[in-house]
Amino acid sequence: MATQKLYAGVKLREIRGRLSLTQKAFADKLSVSLPYLNQMENNHRPVSAAVVLALAQEFGLDVTELTVGESERLVTDMREALADPVFTSSSPPVADLRLAASNAPALARAFLDLHRAYRQTHERLASLDEALGREDATLRPSAWEEVRDFFHYCDNYLDAMDRAAEHFATSGTNGKAIDSLAQDLLRRSGISLHYSDKAPLRHYDPAARRLDISARASSPSQRFQLLHQVALLTQNDLLEATLDLARFSTPEARDIAKIGLANYFAGAALLPYRAFLAAAQEVRHDLERLADMFGASIEQVAHRLSTLQRPGAKGIPFFFVRVDQAGTITKRHSATRLQFARFGGACPLWNVHRAFETPGQFLRQLAETPDGVRYLCLARDVSKPAGAFLAPVRRYAIGLGCEVQHAAQMVYADGLDLKGRFEPIGISCRICERVACHQRSVPPLEGRLRVNPNARDVLPYEIIG
Repeated sequence: MATQKLYAGVKLREIRGRLSLTQKAFADKLSVSLPYLNQMENNHRPVSAAVVLALAQEFGLDVTELTVGESERLVTDMREALADPVFTSSSPPVADLRLAASNAPALARAFLDLHRAYRQTHERLASLDEALGREDATLRPSAWEEVRDFFHYCDNYLDAMDRAAEHFATSGTNGKAIDSLAQDLLRRSGISLHYSDKAPLRHYDPAARRLDISARASSPSQRFQLLHQVALLTQNDLLEATLDLARFSTPEARDIAKIGLANYFAGAALLPYRAFLAAAQEVRHDLERLADMFGASIEQVAHRLSTLQRPGAKGIPFFFVRVDQAGTITKRHSATRLQFARFGGACPLWNVHRAFETPGQFLRQLAETPDGVRYLCLARDVSKPAGAFLAPVRRYAIGLGCEVQHAAQMVYADGLDLKGRFEPIGISCRICERVACHQRSVPPLEGRLRVNPNARDVLPYEIIG
């Protein structure tokens, strides 16, 4: 398995600044020389195991904060952007991208914004979009993309929102259920609650102070929508303060983000952090048992597991993804080294695509990415019926997984040979180094091709490096 060197200069400087220590004092506490610390802080040398241990012992640092974060996401996103055919020259080596992400993250994000603007322009030209002919046409990210990136780069964990939701969920006496807590709050606020066959999933009339929730929705969905409305009614100041800090570029992005933040509160209240983390560890992350214990859906449980990144009380670093039947990623988050393609679908060799073929079953896969990191991947289809004959059914597949060193903490690892064969998967064909993939859709950016008109294998070309 490949061993990836740890460069964390920005994090080291951040820790030192927070402690108000000079480089000399910080070096003394870490038992390293001043030049060595300087080299680590400038990413000229990787952080050694001895320094990681000293950070944990001397300062109580959660060392997982050093391994996965914004820089790795930036590296993956830049690699995908540089795989665009518009870049005709060879792509910079990954080491250079890591240095840029660590030392100049603002520059890396500016590059990604520029590439996104280019993509939008290209797509508009291809479709003869009339917006290019208008004076007010702007090259800015769509509101949806901007919000998606906001959650992506804040590690999908919002501490203030998470703690507020946990406080609400645990504020009742005598172990009162979350439904009762929410209904009591509505009652005290003078809001009437109704479950109706004719209502949409959720509708609130502020003038009539009436909340309608669909009686045809599943119990977890009803509960989630009830808590979403609680967030809008009781946490508006916190929601607005978070939105102010995010500085979204359009009112539409801000509105979409507010829905996302209210959804975050609902999920965190339904599955309060400490209680849910303890239960997950007790049942070894059995999604069905957790769903039954908390009155949630399997998708809600899987998504929540991927957000358990509270400093000092982290759960297993999971990735979570949801795809539709066309393979388009509709939700994505990773607290692991595995990152998902920003554009297009997921690797076709990944088991999440096979989940549609086996409804109601969990699929397990031992997979290895091109960087040599191995994962235990779990996939299952999730259907969202509308509760009536001929009503549309929304079908998705969800994927949940962790690096294999954590697999023993999951019930789904039982019976698997964790030292056996791991299936090769990737992120995006254009940045995947594998030369013998039978499912490759396009050639890799980093690699020359040889085409023999007199021979044909699975691919019409040979990748020669």
